[in-house]
Amino acid sequence: MSTLVPLPVVLPLLGAALTLLLGSRPWTQRTVSVGCLSASLVVAVVLLVQAYREGPLVMQIGGWPAPVGIVLVADQLAALMLVVSSAVTLCVLLYSIGQGQAETGESSPVVIFHPTYLVLTAGVCNAFLAGDLFNLFVGFEMLLAASFVLITLNGTAPRIRTGSTYVVVNVLASMIFLISVGLVYAATGTLNLAQLTARLDALPDGVRLSLQLMLLVAFGIKAAVFPLSAWLPDSYPTAPAPVTAVFAGLLTKVGVYAIIRTQTLLFPGQQAGELLMVAAGLTMLVGILGAVAQSDIKRLLSFTLVSHIGYMIFGVGLSTVAGLVGAIFYVVHHITIQTTLFLISGLVEQRAGSTDLRRLGGLARLAPMVGVLFFVSAMNLAGIPPFSGFLGKLGLLQAGVAAGGPLPWTLVAVGTVTSLLTLYVASRVWNIAFWRSPCETVAPTARLPALMVGATVALVALGVALTVVAGPLFEYTGRAATDLIERTPYVRAVLPGEAS
Repeated sequence: MSTLVPLPVVLPLLGAALTLLLGSRPWTQRTVSVGCLSASLVVAVVLLVQAYREGPLVMQIGGWPAPVGIVLVADQLAALMLVVSSAVTLCVLLYSIGQGQAETGESSPVVIFHPTYLVLTAGVCNAFLAGDLFNLFVGFEMLLAASFVLITLNGTAPRIRTGSTYVVVNVLASMIFLISVGLVYAATGTLNLAQLTARLDALPDGVRLSLQLMLLVAFGIKAAVFPLSAWLPDSYPTAPAPVTAVFAGLLTKVGVYAIIRTQTLLFPGQQAGELLMVAAGLTMLVGILGAVAQSDIKRLLSFTLVSHIGYMIFGVGLSTVAGLVGAIFYVVHHITIQTTLFLISGLVEQRAGSTDLRRLGGLARLAPMVGVLFFVSAMNLAGIPPFSGFLGKLGLLQAGVAAGGPLPWTLVAVGTVTSLLTLYVASRVWNIAFWRSPCETVAPTARLPALMVGATVALVALGVALTVVAGPLFEYTGRAATDLIERTPYVRAVLPGEAS
């Protein structure tokens, strides 16, 4: 079964090569892209089931055993991330096909979109499966190189300007990450994550803390953790709706995943826990206060994206099983819901011609389906019972209460206030864009393409399904969190006989 582990990376890369060759055949290009991502989703589900039953699945690339060769590891956390990311990328791809048909009469927005999108998907999957720091760096670079193209699609002036900011910030983060990788190798003589568990523990505390902080800075930029998050609200809103959606749903979560993986596997304990909790609290507050001040739906959602990253970092900073359970569950919830809300903003723009709240109104009558989709997703994001957003936040707040102490209790209060402000922001968008009388400054456009609506409905249904399966999902994330804290299952799978 370990032979399936590389497929979530290999299939999109093969698809990217094929779609690049099929640029003159848009229908075939579309079919190949959908087929590759559908196959990747099936493989990811199989890996999740097997990782749950048998423990981490390991693939030694080229037959070179770890720690010498490249190793891909699908443990319970990585498999769960693969399933969610594969489902989301498939839905966004279908949405983008529908949008391309509506805007240009063709099956894709531009010829280069499909191969670039598949390379981005492969980079995300490679980052989740990476068993060493350098391969994790390669995964980041694959998805970032693709994202540089996607964020500037069609070459409009605003997209080029904001894309330049995005490129500069992420190149800086990549440079810090690469320097950190070099320093880790200089200090330990290895980059294999399983082998690093023992070698980093043997380093002096000061050296170990320095390496930890450098990696946190690199991942903090990529995850948009305050004060390293200022680039995001200006970069995402100008991109096409499907691009913004997949960026918001996945790219920042790859940074969060990297923080979870390195903090639990390489730097266990609470050495940087207080720092992470302070950053989490500031991320929640600054992000949601920024959202309150916005008048454009895309920018508003970009700030809520930053804000809710704080919940995940809060769970990691607690350094407890309960905290990690809440963080992992919330990552799954937020990937789904944040992607959905950006797709809905694209539907609003397609139907009304704008996402500026000052130019919107009456959408509940003009597009009742969009109104229902927004209301359900917005209430989920705000954490209204019984949605998964409420369950995830409740799990995190309970973990904070159980941890005790002034800082966790402060984070519990900040998380509660942030949730209430998220509800205020969601209600404000609903009241202005959907509930008030129609605005005459922008004339409604044609009806929405069925494929765009269908893909969005599928993601809304997935978000609701997270509530239905919350019990089994919490049980799964509990096992994943326990394995992360113990470290032994991961190390034993990669380096048999060396686990302590």
